[in-house]
Amino acid sequence: MKILIKQRIVTSFLLIPIVIFLLFSLSLTGFSLITLAICMLSAWEWGKLAGLNSNSHKIFLTILYGIFLTLLMIFMTSTHSSFLVWRINFISLTILFWWFIIVFCLILSYPYSSTIWRTSILLRLIFGFLTISPFFWGMLILRYHHYSTNSFIGAWWILYVMVLVWSTDTGAYIFGRTLGYYRLAPKISPKKTWEGFIGGLITSATVSWLFGIYAPLESKSTVALIVSSIATVLASVLGDLIESMLKREVKIKDSSRLIPGHGGILDCIDSLIAALPIFTCFMLKIFQSI
Repeated sequence: MKILIKQRIVTSFLLIPIVIFLLFSLSLTGFSLITLAICMLSAWEWGKLAGLNSNSHKIFLTILYGIFLTLLMIFMTSTHSSFLVWRINFISLTILFWWFIIVFCLILSYPYSSTIWRTSILLRLIFGFLTISPFFWGMLILRYHHYSTNSFIGAWWILYVMVLVWSTDTGAYIFGRTLGYYRLAPKISPKKTWEGFIGGLITSATVSWLFGIYAPLESKSTVALIVSSIATVLASVLGDLIESMLKREVKIKDSSRLIPGHGGILDCIDSLIAALPIFTCFMLKIFQSI
């Protein structure tokens, strides 16, 4: 256990500076391609969660994701204004409905909800599509936002969401380890506690306040930013729990062994994969605050 924690800390110290450097240094094309690669690797790992045991099936799934997301990326960059209309009328509502209605109900009613999708590989693959694709969409929409007037503002907003998620996870771990007693979701993830959850909220609120002071964020409304940040943190918890639920069903600890101390790509971004599209929906669609 101690070795695993050391590996996790060392890997985090190495990866976080690299992620921040790439976020601010890559061109839009480079950023899009890196995000595409992350989502394709996530699709490969989701194939395992869905119950695909054949490598050929997982490769096929990964290629399908690559084709779909590439077409989505081309459409976004070539007809961006048309895509914004689509986002307003369909994608944002789908994302909000998926995370705050469907996923929340699945988690709340587990293990009874598992009878709905446990025997259906197709249904779990649809879950993956509704999880990974919005993350890709949110990353690109937020990074492209106001790029012509300020090429870094989108990067700062993405970093803000990452800091929210990182601080929530760190606070939840510290408070949960030291004060944790009441289980948050014992049937899904026995180690998560309400004390950790509250500690994560406190930590993320403190860090986001400090980040807002020193980072060049441009929000039209402080209230909108607070509400969006709370929704983002709550979504990050749902993202963590839904992956834990699926891993418990297929009886695996990590989605892969790609990243020492962390597991796979999905294990690293499970919270962010929900948080980022939710933040994008709230700030750009509901409040139109950036």
